[in-house]
Amino acid sequence: MPRPQSFNYYLMLKRKIHFVAQLSRMALLDTERATPRTGSQRALRDWVRAFEATAPIGANPQRILPVAIEELAQTYGDCVALLSTTESLTYRALTQRANRYARWAIDQKLAKGETVCLMMPNCPEYMAVWLGISAVGGIVALLNTHLRGAPLAHCVDIVSPKHIIVAAEMLGAYRSASAHLSTRAKIWSHGEGGGRFPRIDRALERFSVAPLMTPERRSVTIADPALLIYTSGTTGLPKAANVSHHRLMQWSFWFAGLMNTGSDDRMYDCLPMYHSIGGVVATGALLVRGGSVFIRERFSSSVFWSEICAWDCTLFQYIGELCRYLVHAPVHPEATAHRLRLCCGNGLRADIWEKFREKFAIPRILEFYAATEGNVSLYNVEGRVGAIGRVPSFLSHRFPLSLVKFDPSQDQPARAANGFCIGCKTGELGEAIGRIHNVSASSGVEFEGYLDARETEQKIIRDVFERGDAWYRTGDLMFMDANGFYYFVNRIGDTFRWKGENVAASEVAEAITTFPGIMDASVYGVPVPGTEGSAGMAALVVDGELDFTEFRAHLTRRLPSYARPLFLRIKDRIEVTATFKHRKIDLVRAGFDPAATRDAIYFDDPSRGTYVRLDGALYRRIAAGELRL
Repeated sequence: MPRPQSFNYYLMLKRKIHFVAQLSRMALLDTERATPRTGSQRALRDWVRAFEATAPIGANPQRILPVAIEELAQTYGDCVALLSTTESLTYRALTQRANRYARWAIDQKLAKGETVCLMMPNCPEYMAVWLGISAVGGIVALLNTHLRGAPLAHCVDIVSPKHIIVAAEMLGAYRSASAHLSTRAKIWSHGEGGGRFPRIDRALERFSVAPLMTPERRSVTIADPALLIYTSGTTGLPKAANVSHHRLMQWSFWFAGLMNTGSDDRMYDCLPMYHSIGGVVATGALLVRGGSVFIRERFSSSVFWSEICAWDCTLFQYIGELCRYLVHAPVHPEATAHRLRLCCGNGLRADIWEKFREKFAIPRILEFYAATEGNVSLYNVEGRVGAIGRVPSFLSHRFPLSLVKFDPSQDQPARAANGFCIGCKTGELGEAIGRIHNVSASSGVEFEGYLDARETEQKIIRDVFERGDAWYRTGDLMFMDANGFYYFVNRIGDTFRWKGENVAASEVAEAITTFPGIMDASVYGVPVPGTEGSAGMAALVVDGELDFTEFRAHLTRRLPSYARPLFLRIKDRIEVTATFKHRKIDLVRAGFDPAATRDAIYFDDPSRGTYVRLDGALYRRIAAGELRL
């Protein structure tokens, strides 16, 4: 602690102590109300640690994440920061590698605010690339390594990069997009086998690893953009979300506080590094506290537990689907021999939660809810099974969240006679929305939106509770219980849930339209009496007669059983909106009732192994729950 220099120092210190003490009292009362018997003290410590870790960020705007890690290298220089089965980077080596990428960007005359695309599998080098380039004002767009062809070209074109860095093993995938590209950027290969492209790993060798000198350092602050991270694209082509240096710091230090990470912790990270969780949260939360991260290229249930033990991991970053895979995988001899103290992630269903914790002796699960482009965050630090989190009263100003009733007929939040939205009561289902104080991609506050301003505006709803207010729409339906815990129920629109699984309508439609004779397809979910979720249904435009048996066999090869449409509706054409999106409201409203339309409707009859024409009698049997779906 610095030596006191003036009365102002004492005044500042006194105010800080008073504030933290006040926060602690509020937090204790709040957590005891939420968890009166267990977990309140632990939850209190978690919230206060997270708040204290992030509180100083705004006071030092020049301290961005690359700078913070460079500072830590002075203390943890020879300690391992990032490692994999093939590579290891200490804090010093990570900083030095990042310095080389920074100097490469300067040498290429990459101006502040210009973009470099990165297409590289999970590896320690991955983080060094964007740390270095963003440190001197460049923006790094993290390309999804699973994309090919036109979707990949779309992701490149919308960010207009000056350079594209592609791992040598990914060049084939990148070339698949070449015919669709309109952008002309310089391509750099990383690693052996790059062919005619210059190798950036070779080019780096001529740059110094020393800290950047004052003339080299550009004026980069937490308000500046650092990354472009793409949405998954399950409801259309991916969108590029803005991620500022402020949010990189916020995510890293907030989760470091919640998980209480330290220099003796090691995270197991098998999530894609082109996403915010696998690429920033799982890495940054450890690095800002002197810990280390084991990086795996992709998840594998067969080696998961042996690697957790072999690399002495204490933390695991999950998504719910990975936990489900592990629960249903064959018993592993090292499944309970680990040193894990906490698993952190999102999307863990209640029915898997307990099985996962008990089968693998997991001491603690920290579930949360967030979206890369959103301003709504929830954290379940108390460990309430099935909940995605809550907003403590003492942090309500930091997480401005509300639930509003949703009108499916309009695909919009419902409004009362006075024109304002209708808030949900305890237990009522509604869409989660987050209050926006500043809609600016460069402000680093609240809602940074997408690179495309039009797409940003589409996520904003105005005049919600008062004239002039603005809120971010999550597109997620949830409800809140009496203790303030939120529970996710469903996605609005193109993603629906059936048999406990999320189904992406666009992915189903893509599989359908690869079958010969299918001209167009619109996929959506419809409720079926006596069942949970929504069954898949597809409206099809076909060229001639459709061989339903072959079509079903095609879908069986392409899609899991829960994703295959249970009902088909044959149409002459599919109505579209002014922006050429399928209009699904009327389709969903009509459902699978043959009396509601003159179109032919078919049902996937498992006893016959094909789709059969749905008539009134069969409809009534399904509606009465006589058939097992």
